[in-house]
Amino acid sequence: MLVDKAMELDHLGGTHGGTRKPTPFMCLVMKMLQIQPDKEIVVEFIKNPEYKYVRVLGAFYLRLTGMDVDVYRYLEPLYNDYRKLRLKLNDGKFTLTHVDEYIDELLTKDYSCDIALPRIKKRWTLEGIGSLEPRRSALEDDFEEEEEKEEDDQLADGLDSTVNDKDYYRARSPTREKDRDRKRDSHRNRQEYSLFIIVKNT
Repeated sequence: MLVDKAMELDHLGGTHGGTRKPTPFMCLVMKMLQIQPDKEIVVEFIKNPEYKYVRVLGAFYLRLTGMDVDVYRYLEPLYNDYRKLRLKLNDGKFTLTHVDEYIDELLTKDYSCDIALPRIKKRWTLEGIGSLEPRRSALEDDFEEEEEKEEDDQLADGLDSTVNDKDYYRARSPTREKDRDRKRDSHRNRQEYSLFIIVKNT
């Protein structure tokens, strides 16, 4: 079954060696081109969070067969996937790449895994005709969250400072000082009067 074979992948690549033997990755791409799975199945491959080679297999197939808008819409979110991939070179040796690097290759290069990729419209062209929204980087979201957090912290610090100032001035207000002095004098006068009565009676 296609899904089971895709889950067994442990590297990607095109052909290798003097006989140009195809990799298992490329064999599955050819199989998908034969059976032409529904778009929903391909999208499920791309959205698969556990099996990174299943994800890039779906991405490669969509890049070969999908509409321009779908290619950008479903592949660009994979720029946030930084997992390592093993890539088999033409000489049979392996090198390391990453999911986001491979997605960038699919979106910006003419060839991938020895296969000529169909031409797609530039992103800005699709934005200009309203087919795509401007791309929003995940870093922008991180920056906005950090800015909001800093603003919240500053607001909280400002409120704490205001409360402390109010408490200080409330404690040091002239009215409260006068009240304290009046109570202190009244208490002292009562003590002096009581002492006077005691001395007089003796």
